[in-house]
Amino acid sequence: MTETAHRCGFVAVVGRPNVGKSTLINAILRRKISIVSPKPQTTRHRILAVQTTSSSQIVFVDTPGLHKDAPRAMNRMMNRTAVNALEDADAIIMVCDAERFTSEDEAVLKRVKLSRKPIIGVLNKIDLVRPKERLLAALAAMNERHNFSEIVPLSAKSRENLDVLLDLLPRYLPESPPLFPEDMISDRTESFRAAELIREKLTYELRQELPYGLTVQIERFDREPEGVSLHAVIWVERDSQKGIVVGKGGSLLKKIGRQARLELKRELRTPVHLELWVKVRDNWADSDKDLAQLGYDLP
Repeated sequence: MTETAHRCGFVAVVGRPNVGKSTLINAILRRKISIVSPKPQTTRHRILAVQTTSSSQIVFVDTPGLHKDAPRAMNRMMNRTAVNALEDADAIIMVCDAERFTSEDEAVLKRVKLSRKPIIGVLNKIDLVRPKERLLAALAAMNERHNFSEIVPLSAKSRENLDVLLDLLPRYLPESPPLFPEDMISDRTESFRAAELIREKLTYELRQELPYGLTVQIERFDREPEGVSLHAVIWVERDSQKGIVVGKGGSLLKKIGRQARLELKRELRTPVHLELWVKVRDNWADSDKDLAQLGYDLP
């Protein structure tokens, strides 16, 4: 009996903003690899998430949402990051909302088709579809849009049908030994993940457009016998934003610090001492130079 060859490769996870890409990857790995929030454009970086079994190693590439309008340097950087992930991938998962296919989805599909890679269409959030007959219509419409290699309806939130997706993915990857150690689940450092967790808390607490004009930079990350000591700077674009982030009497900043500290303690499995500062860097999201200095990858 011939032994099945080991398969390994990269799977880019793409879609319009806020369609559930990061939630899907977190569900697959059963860990928070990427931060999530109800607001679009939460994911700004390319993040590798590695799932290893005895027969395969799937390297998922979480990407920023592809969007049609990219007026700022950060938006353009995010679009380039997503497009580069397509070019480097062996296969592509295109995530869509099972309840609606928008013009933004159409633009993503148009770009994904150019890759000439196997495309697996994922209809996410099927737990929200009522009545269920509407799901059949969504599947039929998806079939008409493109000759997808596979179409999988699932719910990243409830994990329904997640096993179906994971079972079929290896067949679209090349025969190859593992590229990463079997205990590795992400290519990102603890410092990076700490900055992202703080930004996640900010995104949940702040309203309207402010989350898009801030970023978090870790200035110090020290592992000591008694725990982790973290110094983080929250960068905003204008003085008026600084007051909003700090809050009356520092109330909002303290709340964000408490929330971030608790989650970092769970994530790092050690006590965490966290100090937060809020600083202004004028219009940093419009400058490639500022983006690079603040830790963003410029493809």
